[in-house]
Amino acid sequence: MPIHALQPARLPLAAALALCLLPATHAFAQDGATTLDSIQVSGSWLGTGLHDSVKSFAGARTVVDRQRIEASGAASIGDAMRRIPGVQVTDNSGTAGSSVSLNIGVRGLTGRYSPRSTVLLDGVPLAVAPYGQPQLSFAPTSLSNIESIDVVRGGGAVRYGPQNVGGIINFSTRAIPTEAGMHGEAGMRYTAYDHGGGDSTQYNAFLGGTGDNGLGAALLYSGQDGRGWRQGSDDRFNDLALKFAYAIDEQQELRAKLSYYDVRSLTPGGLTRTQYEADPFQNTRPTDFWKGHRTGIDLGYTNTLSANSEFEVLAYYNESTRASSLINAANTQLTVQPRDYRVLGIEPRYTQRLHWGASVHDITAGYRFLRERGNDRSYTVTRGTGVASATNRFDNATDAHAFYIDDRIAIGQWRITPGVRMEWIDMDRRQAGGAATFSSRNDKALPSLNIAYLLTPQLTVFGNYTTSFGPVQNIQLNSQSATNPLNPEIARTTELGARWQDGGLRAEVTVFKMRFDNQILQVPGITPPTFQNIGATDHKGVESAIEYRFAESSALAGLELYANYTWTKAIQQSGDNRGLDVPFYARDTDSVGARYALAGWTFNVSSTHQSGQFSDAANTWEEAADARVGRVPGVRLWNAQAAWQLPWLADSEVAVGVNNLADKRWYTRNVDGNAGRMVAAPRTFYVQGRYRF
Repeated sequence: MPIHALQPARLPLAAALALCLLPATHAFAQDGATTLDSIQVSGSWLGTGLHDSVKSFAGARTVVDRQRIEASGAASIGDAMRRIPGVQVTDNSGTAGSSVSLNIGVRGLTGRYSPRSTVLLDGVPLAVAPYGQPQLSFAPTSLSNIESIDVVRGGGAVRYGPQNVGGIINFSTRAIPTEAGMHGEAGMRYTAYDHGGGDSTQYNAFLGGTGDNGLGAALLYSGQDGRGWRQGSDDRFNDLALKFAYAIDEQQELRAKLSYYDVRSLTPGGLTRTQYEADPFQNTRPTDFWKGHRTGIDLGYTNTLSANSEFEVLAYYNESTRASSLINAANTQLTVQPRDYRVLGIEPRYTQRLHWGASVHDITAGYRFLRERGNDRSYTVTRGTGVASATNRFDNATDAHAFYIDDRIAIGQWRITPGVRMEWIDMDRRQAGGAATFSSRNDKALPSLNIAYLLTPQLTVFGNYTTSFGPVQNIQLNSQSATNPLNPEIARTTELGARWQDGGLRAEVTVFKMRFDNQILQVPGITPPTFQNIGATDHKGVESAIEYRFAESSALAGLELYANYTWTKAIQQSGDNRGLDVPFYARDTDSVGARYALAGWTFNVSSTHQSGQFSDAANTWEEAADARVGRVPGVRLWNAQAAWQLPWLADSEVAVGVNNLADKRWYTRNVDGNAGRMVAAPRTFYVQGRYRF
């Protein structure tokens, strides 16, 4: 339900959004008069996610919609995000299988399990425990159920925290159709790998509609079964959601979503250099696996109290279980690690529009209470005898309160959003039997200031300053000692940028600098995991992107070209490794591509590139025999796809594609208990069909 603007807006602007959880504002006017557009309650996080909305946002922001996801040939969320500047994606990260984990690094921050980005699903934290366990070693979402991916790089704004150093990422699930009648889609994708002998099948289905009584519903399903490109890399998952929306009256709306996700993944580990050279697709750890499931419910309520005020509340509860079994290097002992989590969140928000002289203000105050409860257990099993050790158990409890207030100000062509977020976090970790107790109390104020100037109807320039805060996590608390006192992470980010949008041309460039104090990293090669503050790190860089779509009247109608390039330099600023690169990031990344549509056919060619990177803080260049450390080489990959719109079946298509056309053999590196080279996907063939009605 919208808050109606006093005057019609002519230029969409998302700078006024400042990262609202469920609703979003559309725009401020470009002309001399100051106006604010309506706030559209869509159940999404940054509004519609349209490029017009992105154009004037006061920060580095990219949206990848469903059309672009399908055209890219992406098989996973990681694949879809490789087109976003500043984002680096790892296919596999150590012990996690591709269907289990999400490994996204932003601006030189570690990508292993995406711990330094606030990752949301329909505005709800995706992590099984957003404060105590923010790493997405278990990521309960699948690409086929996603409508759009909205990424704000950097600290974002005050409405989200605390783990937002690398930005805010919101996955929006497919919306409930509002047209009369039932609407749906069914699809299947078969994938085969040129080496390793693996193949897999993905399924998806969607069905929904809205009745005359205002009640809408939609069923979303996605699943996969099969094997990856390595021996013993079987993956299976089911992702199911049921969404509801009900317009009580012209002012009030209810939303709900029930979700279930389960996954099991066999996870081949790292290989030594000798093993890799003999057969990079082999599996020396056939007993390793990860599995888990999650059930959840989200409830939203919006009330448009008046033309200038709005109240909404979001509540959610989810339960998650995940477990892993990992063998030691000697193949004599299994380590089993089951973990359970329960999360309750309540987030009310109130917005009031005020007119003060020549300015218009949308003042928003919000609060979040988040309660985490859970436990993590571990025990070992001797392979020769099958005897299990005693179980070591820790019980975790976190109560977190956050309050934020921001003011989205429109003055002429200026759009200014000052704000502050306050975090109060209380964490306890107790070992069963009273052998050990760890506690952490973190309180922090996080100010931010976002500014955009609408220089012309096509050009927006922006700048912002944000602070981000990362408390010590549950498993990290175990590493605290008199000689290793872990301190919370603090990051301060500054951005300057410009964005151009006019007809078929879109372009952007952003310069950023981030100071990351007290960064916590895992010490390589130590089991159980041990963490320490490595001190300050400095991250700076340039992100750029351009996209051009030829006009329908031109000779090249139907052709779309795009490219992006990111340069990042992330340097350690303390200790023995001062002046050296932070591990596991590439200084140079880019993607280029072309899309051509003609008479029901669509052709896509794309390429992604990343430069080399180091796997340890000491920047060891020469590879060790066990391949734990050493320079990871860079790689450029090419992909191609052709899709045909079936003329006898409206809105249905068949597509074939090849990823890694040249069959480049490349790898990443794992540094934990199953260290070594991890071969990436070889040349991959796929065929997919989609039927819509």
